[in-house]
Formats: sequence, C-alpha cells, structure tokens
Amino acid sequence: MQLDDLAGGTAVVTGAGSGIGAAAARRAAALGMNVVLADVSADRIDAVAAELTGVKVLAVPTDVRDAAAVDALADVVYDEFGSVTVLLNNAGLESLGYTWEVPADEWRRVIDVNLLGVFHGIRSFVPRMGADPRPSHIVNTCSVGGIAITPRMTAYAASKHGVQALTESVYLECAEAFPQITVSVFSPGQVATRIFEDAPVQERTAADAGFWRDQIREGMTPGEAAKLLFDGIARDEFWILTHPEAFERLASKRARTLGERLRPDALFDGRN
Repeated sequence: MQLDDLAGGTAVVTGAGSGIGAAAARRAAALGMNVVLADVSADRIDAVAAELTGVKVLAVPTDVRDAAAVDALADVVYDEFGSVTVLLNNAGLESLGYTWEVPADEWRRVIDVNLLGVFHGIRSFVPRMGADPRPSHIVNTCSVGGIAITPRMTAYAASKHGVQALTESVYLECAEAFPQITVSVFSPGQVATRIFEDAPVQERTAADAGFWRDQIREGMTPGEAAKLLFDGIARDEFWILTHPEAFERLASKRARTLGERLRPDALFDGRN
C-alpha cells in the first residue's frame, strides 16, 4: 500500500479529541481521507473537526467502554461511508499509584478504555471490514509500556500488555479469516500528549507524576508520531514504532527476563 492509496478512503479514530488521536485525524485528512472522530468528549472532537477542511468529517461522541456505543459508531460510519480503510483503536488513559492504593473504579476505567475499548473496536468493525474484499488496515495503539515492567503504573501496564497480546492474536486471526485486513500495533514512546496531565495521582506517587510529565513534554510531537504511524501503515508494518532504540532496549530486557527466568528487579533501573 502507498500513502496515495489512502486518499478517498475512510479513517476511524478513537480517542480523537487530543494527542496522538487528534494528530492522526489531521494526518488522515491531509492524505485526503474521510475522517471519523470518536471520543468521549464531544467538545474536543468538535474542535478537531472544525480544523479539518477539504474532506468529509464526522464527529461521533463515543465511550469505547460501552459495546453498544461502539456498535452505534460502526453503524454511523457504514451508513455514511460504506467502508473503512483504516481503523485506529487509539483511546487510552494513564494511571499512577501503588496497585493497592488505586481506587477500584479508577482501575476498571483504565482497563475498560485501554483494553476493552480495543476489543469493542475489533468486535464492531472487523466483521464488516472482513466482508469487504478491498484492503484495509487496523491499528491498535499500545505503548512501549506493553513490553516493559512498570511498577506504580500497573493498571496502564496490564492494559497495554493485554493490547499487545490481543493485537498479535487478531493479526493471526485476520490472516486466517480476512487476509485483506492488515493488523498493526502502534507502540509509541515519549510523545508530548496530555496523558499524564489527565491522570489521577495518588499522594505517594506525586513525584512519579512530576517526573513523567516533565519527560513527556520533551518527547516528539503528536504530529511527528502520526506521520510515523501512517508511514508504517503504508509499509504494512506490524510493529509501528516512534522510538525504535527505546523499544529495542525494553524488548531486550523483557526477553532476557523471560528467557533467563530472572526476578523482576534483576534488570529494573528504577523507571522501566
């Protein structure tokens, strides 16, 4: 697939109200795609939609935790456009705190948005994408956190490890059932988004929050990440990365930890 092949197609982006999701929507529009913006915040996606010109844009308030809401999103998309070229399951939240101090409703919210939201996107869209013989692409936003050991971010880490496993499984399932659908995992490193600004913080991990907020402000822009994302789609890559060196470092640690059956602290350097 070439980037030019995406023109005239339709991109559906969850978590499109800010950060990587909003940047991906802008990139899709710049490539000449119809764009469907889905986010729990109607105000945010309306603001992004107002920026996009020259293409058809739909803003559909959607809570990805709700299977019926994602089904309704798919209905609206197919009623309006008849097909989906790129599905980006991107909605995500962060959480900080010792595992036993995270409120149960906060833990469930992170898992439900980050992991269950991806499942709902797959369940609602794949059968319809699979019924269309034309090539299409699914990208699930994971994180380098999906292969890392990350204490005091356990809800986020557990959800992203789950997204990684889900995506690899869906890749194999689509290869068997719907070979015209390409599946990718997008694993960004430090990208300057609001994710830590929006994260609830427990008192004992306030220093962690400050550290990560400072780190992420120095990361690449969401626009740069979105360009890498669509370049990876055009190359039909499974692993789409923003920071290959960081990914390799973390993957090597994880592989050694598992392969040598090391204790979790054997290679841990205090942050990851």
